[in-house]
Amino acid sequence: QHGYHAGHFADVLKHSVSIQILNYLTQKSKPLFYLDTHAGCGAFRLTGPQAQKNKEYETGISRLWQGSAQEPTLISDYLHWIKTFNQTTTLTHYPGSPWLAQQILRPQDRLALYERHPREYQRLQQNMRNDARIKTYQTDGFQACLSQLPPREKRGYILMDPSYEVKQDYQTVVEVLKKAHRKFSQGTYALWYPVVDRFRINQLEKAFILSGIQNIQLYELGIKQDSAQGMTSSGMIVINPPWTLLKTMKTELPILSRRISDSDGFFRVEQLVAE
Repeated sequence: QHGYHAGHFADVLKHSVSIQILNYLTQKSKPLFYLDTHAGCGAFRLTGPQAQKNKEYETGISRLWQGSAQEPTLISDYLHWIKTFNQTTTLTHYPGSPWLAQQILRPQDRLALYERHPREYQRLQQNMRNDARIKTYQTDGFQACLSQLPPREKRGYILMDPSYEVKQDYQTVVEVLKKAHRKFSQGTYALWYPVVDRFRINQLEKAFILSGIQNIQLYELGIKQDSAQGMTSSGMIVINPPWTLLKTMKTELPILSRRISDSDGFFRVEQLVAE
């Protein structure tokens, strides 16, 4: 249930990267297929009891909300949609990945959203209603990643954002993405991951390096060093990223890091596997 974490620093990274990918892929007029394996409910109330419990959004969107007109593209594109979602000068709500994709994608595009949790799925249905481009499914998003591929559009962006509450997910994501890539090698894939135990992430990176998949990039944003307790950072592993993305992240992720974090903050931008 992402309501407890909506708008925190990990959302800032995930959504800012995802927006850059969608902006690039929608430059061509040809239809695009979007698949979200762990969609959540699509919209969150920051004034509600879940978000207010730990106020995690104060580590993320709150630090960017009063941004200037001179923000770099990574931040300005992100803030544009968060402010559009709020429709007010006060930060009270935060969108999920499905809403962001719904706004950026065009009439010719198609969206498939998967959410297994019954209550979150009900809210997702309500939030995404009356949009003929969108189909929602209450089932396992990992398997959906395989059943829907390759898409008829022959162009696609697949976002994978599991909770990792089941530790096996760290192995599952690699195996599913390897199979998905074999079915649809030209697709763009983005995998979000939390850094709670650096050993698990090192193993995850090694698995992708040895996967046989080419053109993999990694971006990471942290607010604390690994020795601290809890989720200290999070990252995105992107397969077949837009050719512009690496340059954007090298130039602008350091700026985002300074805005989000204190003295213990850090970032990573790496070409994990060459093209």
